[in-house]
Formats: sequence, structure tokens, C-alpha cells
Amino acid sequence: MLRLIFPGAVCSPVPVVAKRDAVHTIPRVAAFELFPARGLSDSPCSPCGLWGLWHQDGRGSMGSFGERFYVVFEALIMMMAKAMPVKSIANIVKEHDTRLWRVLNHYVHESRQESDFSAVTEVGVDETSSKRGHNYVSLFVDMKSSQVLSATEGKDASTLERFNADLEAHLGDPSNIREVCCDMSPAFISGVEKHFPEAHLTFDKFHVLKIINEAVDEVRRQEQQSRPELKRTRYLWLKNPKNLKENQAATLETLQVKKLNLKTARAYHIRLNFQEFWNQPLHEAETFLNKWYFWATHSRLEPIKKAAYTMKRHWNGILRWFTSRINNGILEGINSLIQAAKAKARGYRTIKNLITIIYLIGGKLEFRLPT
Repeated sequence: MLRLIFPGAVCSPVPVVAKRDAVHTIPRVAAFELFPARGLSDSPCSPCGLWGLWHQDGRGSMGSFGERFYVVFEALIMMMAKAMPVKSIANIVKEHDTRLWRVLNHYVHESRQESDFSAVTEVGVDETSSKRGHNYVSLFVDMKSSQVLSATEGKDASTLERFNADLEAHLGDPSNIREVCCDMSPAFISGVEKHFPEAHLTFDKFHVLKIINEAVDEVRRQEQQSRPELKRTRYLWLKNPKNLKENQAATLETLQVKKLNLKTARAYHIRLNFQEFWNQPLHEAETFLNKWYFWATHSRLEPIKKAAYTMKRHWNGILRWFTSRINNGILEGINSLIQAAKAKARGYRTIKNLITIIYLIGGKLEFRLPT
């Protein structure tokens, strides 16, 4: 039952539940049964000064948490929210979007209460931005089921502490987490070491290669000041050769001519060689990495040397991939869906709303709603 008043309704003489309650008949409801009744207000009945009670009228029961919608209408909202912005849904159903957000937040929270994380042993960690340049949300994903386990504001070490508590609240055991895949963020690393001491760190391949790519691009930017032919060639050096168009490949080949002696070309070959690291058999991986490290640190290219020193500091986590075989490709996929939803919605007013959408998209939640 939901307390509501219907202006112009006729008060029933039948007393119910409490002295301040009365039953009101409804003169008019929406024609389409999925949609809510109209003409409702948040003030007491003007004739009698009492609050009314909404009773089931044969079309379905009301929502269970304090809104004025039928359950089937709430089910419609939940279904539509996976495919379109809440503001667009609000325009279609002629409701204020804040009411619809309350529906979404309620059912997402209710469904998460029943989530069971007891079988989780491998976790991927990544962050997504809620607004350009600031306000991050950290995602924690089960690497086996591709399910978003938890989403929390921030990207510092405290996010791991909150995930630890959330895991325990859903029957999970932090000591059962054996593998964690993340980037080289010092905050994530310290958070994992403190709150998941049994876990082995694997540094995500994408983020490892990103460090090398940034070094190559830094070499190019420094060199183009004296070598103008390098201008507007950034993506030629960062793309994989097989992904280049024919004219791009021809340009790149021209720039790699030995007589040009471009530093960028040397950095590029060091980068290509590093990519072969992940193709090595387990027993040869560390030997390969040692040889690459020697080449990079003796390259006389400062950005490349700096990248190599970063690899050395994270040596074990890079090599751990050959044992765990996990990477954050799953999270990158989820992140792209989140960013697409955010773009369609032109952003979200609050972090809470963004987190609700994250769970709706990637949480694999089951809602107790009619289908």
C-alpha cells in the first residue's frame, strides 16, 4: 500500500487501519495500464484532510518502496534504462526523471543485497571518469564471470578498503582473492597489498604497453622540433603495422630508412620488440624481458630508459601474466559501454546515478519484477 491523495476523489465512509486513514475512490486513472495514474498530489485530501490509501484495483500491485507506480510500470522503466537515457524515458512516460531515478536506485540496491560473491577469486580493477578530467569511479570486476562486483567513488587506496568491506557484505572472503589485475597506480598497488594480502598482482597488458607508447611519442615530440618530417605522424608510430592503411605503411617505411637515423624509428623498434614479450613461452619470458631491458636502458633515448626503469620496478607483476593469464580487456569492454551510456545521457548529475547505471549495465543483477 502507498499513501497518496487524489484531488476531487470521493471519500469512502469505510474506516481502515488507523483513524487518520480513509479510502478514496479514484475518478480517473491513466488509460494505459503500464503507466501511473495522473493528477496525484503530495498534500492531504482537501474535503477531509486525510491521506488516502492506494489499493490494488485489478491491474497489478503497486511498487513496494514508496513511489506511485505499478510494478509493471517499474519493470518497464528498468528494461528501458538499459538501452536509453533516463531523461529520455521521463519524456516518453511523462514523469520527472528524479522519480525514475528513485525506481532505478531502489531495484539496483535491492538486487545487490542478494548478490553472492563467495566464489570470487580473481578480480580486475580499473577506473572510469564521471566527468571529463575529474571525478572517477573505480570498478571491481569478477574476471571469471565478467560481472561488476562493486563500483565506488574515487581511485585511491581507500577504494580497495571499501571493496573489501563490500565483498564481505556479500559473503565473499578477501583471503580467497588470489589474483588481481590492475594498472601500475601506486594507490591500487598499496590497496591490494594491504587489503588483499593473499592476492598476486598482474599488471594489465594494455597499461604496460601504454607506458612504452607514451615513451615513443615523447621521443617523437622532442625530435620533431629539428625534424619537421615527423610532424603529424604520431599514430603511424603507435598503431600496430597490420592496422595501418597502405599509404600510412608507405610513409612509415620511408621514415624508417636507415640513412635518416631517426631516434623515433629506434624507439619504435624497441616498442615492437617489447610486444613480442607476451608471445614468449613461460620458461623464456624473463630472459626475453631482461634482454629487452638491457637494450632499452642502453638506447640513449631518455623517455625509453625511463619506461624501462618503470618496468623494472613492476617486474614481478608484469611476469605474473604468464601464470595468471588475466588482463583488463573485460573491464575495457564494460568501460566502453559505460562511456557510451554517459555520452547518450550527456553525463549524470550525481556519482550515485552513474554507479546505478554501471550496475545496471555490468552488474548482471536479477530484479524481482514481472517480465
